[in-house]
Amino acid sequence: MRHIRAFVEHRPLAGPIVWVLCAQYFLVQVVVASAWKQLPYSWRDNSISDLAATSCGQFDDRFVCSPLHGLMNISLILLGLTMAIGSALMYQEFRKARSGFYLMGVAGIGAILVGFFPENTMYPIHLLGADLAFVLSNIALIIFGLRLRLPRWSRWYSVGSGTVALVALFLFLSHMDFFLGLGGMERVVAYPQTIWLIVSGLYMLKSRNRRAMIKGDEREYTNCRPVC
Repeated sequence: MRHIRAFVEHRPLAGPIVWVLCAQYFLVQVVVASAWKQLPYSWRDNSISDLAATSCGQFDDRFVCSPLHGLMNISLILLGLTMAIGSALMYQEFRKARSGFYLMGVAGIGAILVGFFPENTMYPIHLLGADLAFVLSNIALIIFGLRLRLPRWSRWYSVGSGTVALVALFLFLSHMDFFLGLGGMERVVAYPQTIWLIVSGLYMLKSRNRRAMIKGDEREYTNCRPVC
């Protein structure tokens, strides 16, 4: 823990940068989905995990055949690592919301399990990983909105994102997908926390760069005061 704290003190932008790297998750989905040839991937009717299935065939009444499944599984593992590592780095600075960073870190471990155990291999472990990622990450967003010292818009955005995703998870598990379909409703559950990590990472990068510039100007002014 001491080494992590020392690392963060010398590289305060590391945590936000790691969170922003979650953006690869969306890019990889587009690439992997475009590789489906036997039957086009349906963003409405296919689940996210269908992109990572390691064999072709029927799965849960859906035909699944993802040629680039390896890339998708790597993306899921990287997503989990960025969630966990970014949270571990940010955990050092924000004491009031440490429970949120802890939950986000465990949610990242869940995403890693999803990547290591695709839906057509060890489904119970895959499902456990998905549940950890979906439930804990969105609870973490609500905690961030309530505990972090953020602008009002960011607090509302955090609480709203977590709440919407948790309600969508309840509907998803109740098999009520309305007009969104299986894939659409799952994305309402999964995407808010990933988008939040990217937005928050960018915001923190901008605010910290601004603080660094202000401190630099103050030091320069102090140093030149005898001759200015």
